[in-house]
Amino acid sequence: MTSGRPDGRRRPWRAARLLVPALILGVLVQRLGTGPFLAGLRGLGAGTLLTATAIGAGTTLCSAWRWRVVAGVLGMSLSRQTAVAAYYRSQFLNSALPGGVLGDVHRGVLHGIDAGDLGRGVRAVVWERVAGQVVQVCLTLVVLLTLASPVRTAMPLVALATALAGIVLLVTGRRLLRHGRSRLAGVLRQAVVEGRDALLQPGTWPAVLLASLLVLAGHVAMFLLAAHAAGLSGSVPLVLPLALVVLLAAAIPLNVGGWGPREGMAAWVFAAAGWGAGTGAAVATAFGVMTWVATLPGAVVLLHEWLRRDRSGTAHGIPAVTAGVPRGGA
Repeated sequence: MTSGRPDGRRRPWRAARLLVPALILGVLVQRLGTGPFLAGLRGLGAGTLLTATAIGAGTTLCSAWRWRVVAGVLGMSLSRQTAVAAYYRSQFLNSALPGGVLGDVHRGVLHGIDAGDLGRGVRAVVWERVAGQVVQVCLTLVVLLTLASPVRTAMPLVALATALAGIVLLVTGRRLLRHGRSRLAGVLRQAVVEGRDALLQPGTWPAVLLASLLVLAGHVAMFLLAAHAAGLSGSVPLVLPLALVVLLAAAIPLNVGGWGPREGMAAWVFAAAGWGAGTGAAVATAFGVMTWVATLPGAVVLLHEWLRRDRSGTAHGIPAVTAGVPRGGA
């Protein structure tokens, strides 16, 4: 009886991850037609896609480095080769599956199984991604407060609301840590200690911060390349704020491989900037295809793991049956 309830609660969320991006894209096509999307595809030559793949390789290496640093602090060994291959695999799965995070879940689970500590493996991935998102949000706020953009007038209010929300969370968390006796308080204490050890140690945070900045720089470079491919001639200071807003929208876990919120936000901010919603849709389309192409080495990793499992019945030394998670599967 009760075993079906959790799945029942998850079904609306699963449906939303498909319906929301489909609805956004449907509205855009209905309003703009297919022309902007086709225009974004027409500008993608072989040279552009090769450049995107090179940028993707750089961001993947930096992301894998950040993951290795965080995992190492948590006492989990992770070689450079393994980290890079696993990160490519997770990016490809993120680009192919709804939500944009299932590849990261897969990466954390498999690393935890390999290391003999499933919970710590998943938490290492969580802390690694949290670090990247925090750096991205903070840098986006700084840029939007500094450079001209369609949302600049609202940014002081957004920054104030963000600061107030942070203060409320901090005060609430401190009260729970000091006075709470519940299981939630214990979990929170453990999370605070682990997060501090993973991200804020003097020997950790500089590497995590640098890796996160390099990853974000790679994503921005990819977006600027997509804007050029779509025929946009705006200068970097003009396009940069729009790129950061669109990248934040792409991180919303109601998408399929990033598609949906990214295109909707791009159409809005480019229209507000005076370049037109169609230009935004074209740039977002080019960016989406480029990022997908950049993740294709992850498909090679999946294929290699499937072939190796078929030959030996094991993956990374763990029997495929007892591991409980199919290697390379979603």
